Amino acid sequence: MAPEKQDPQTDTAGLIEAAQPAARCSRQARVSWGSRVVTIGGDAPVRVQSMTNTDTVDVIETAIQVKELAIAGSELVRITVNTPEAAQAVPAIREQLDRMGIDVPLIGDFHYNGHRLLTEFPDCAAALSKYRINPGNVGKGDKRDRQFAQMIEAAMRHGKPVRIGVNWGSLDQELLAALMDENARRATPWDAKQVMYQALVSSAIQSAEYARELGMDPNQVLISCKVSGVQDLVSVYRELARRCDYPLHLGLTEAGMGTKGTVASTAALSLLLQEGIGDTIRVSLTPQPGESRTQEVVVALEILQALGLRAFNPSVTACPGCGRTTSTTFQELAKQIDDFLRAQMPVWRARYPGVENMKLAVMGCIVNGPGESKHADIGISLPGTGEAPAAPVFIDGEKAMTLRGEGIARDFQKIVEDYIERRFGAATAAH
Repeated sequence: MAPEKQDPQTDTAGLIEAAQPAARCSRQARVSWGSRVVTIGGDAPVRVQSMTNTDTVDVIETAIQVKELAIAGSELVRITVNTPEAAQAVPAIREQLDRMGIDVPLIGDFHYNGHRLLTEFPDCAAALSKYRINPGNVGKGDKRDRQFAQMIEAAMRHGKPVRIGVNWGSLDQELLAALMDENARRATPWDAKQVMYQALVSSAIQSAEYARELGMDPNQVLISCKVSGVQDLVSVYRELARRCDYPLHLGLTEAGMGTKGTVASTAALSLLLQEGIGDTIRVSLTPQPGESRTQEVVVALEILQALGLRAFNPSVTACPGCGRTTSTTFQELAKQIDDFLRAQMPVWRARYPGVENMKLAVMGCIVNGPGESKHADIGISLPGTGEAPAAPVFIDGEKAMTLRGEGIARDFQKIVEDYIERRFGAATAAH
């Protein structure tokens, strides 16, 4: 088919703009520990968070899991602080992490008794870098404002930011009831879901404004409104972003296990991030039996990298396979290379700045193999069914060599290592 003819005078009329996430326009908060400062909001990168599932009282087990999450790429890690024993353990966990050289900021997750724990255990309050406060779980009646105020006063006393974290599973029932009564008086009442949305958003914003009335620096306040439905999350956060400029923490709460949790979280977070909504994210996966807690971090990193918002690891393009690729060689090589890159990144990130932007292609046949390989920094096109037993390798868009024999995987890995050293190692040496 012949290409469409373009009028030289109007050849930009049909120009297709590359899709880009919208710019974010929130305030900027800072979460720190020692010399480590994690900036959230404004023009800072979208940050990745995670949460431990250990018993906080177990100092060693909790510190080890925090370390694993941090090494996997979590920039902030939340821990449960629910009992006096847990509060007493927090400074020891922080001390253990510092001894291991892990400076990731710790967030304390408080419900029901946070006002007492932060007041009675000042060492815990000081060792944490941020507090998460759930307005639905700070108390009832006349106790609610007083106990919320105690937590905000602790945050101001210790110079810590707070996240006002509303969750529809623990929503302020008094606020919800008031909004339901107000809705019943409308000429045309909203449906129950709309009232729920308003209750979530109002709870978060009203609590943030009350914190400011108490003297909290507005740049020390973050907000989240978590729900477990994709469209519900999108609706709530669009309204939240419209009504305030606090940094927003995104997460589909109780996302679920495995594929379901991964897909649902990706769908919800991607829609919002593309619109410029969201400053930190967490993927709340239920771990499958035997699965590492770090899987939630891996998924969060992949979401941000797929959207082009951040780069964490070299990306590997690989074809899905078809009748032309009855051999599993390219699948095995793609996995081997991907595993190799991830395993090396903790070292390479410091040694080879910029390596996380590298693109590789491991393709299975001649149809798209050479083309995809040319688009990558390094690509290999493996022989498909019936093709000659040769694997051309492309480097920086040019065919560099052809690999043959039983050691193709080993040879290609060595080529990748040499390329990284030559391209990114040279840049490091120059500085």
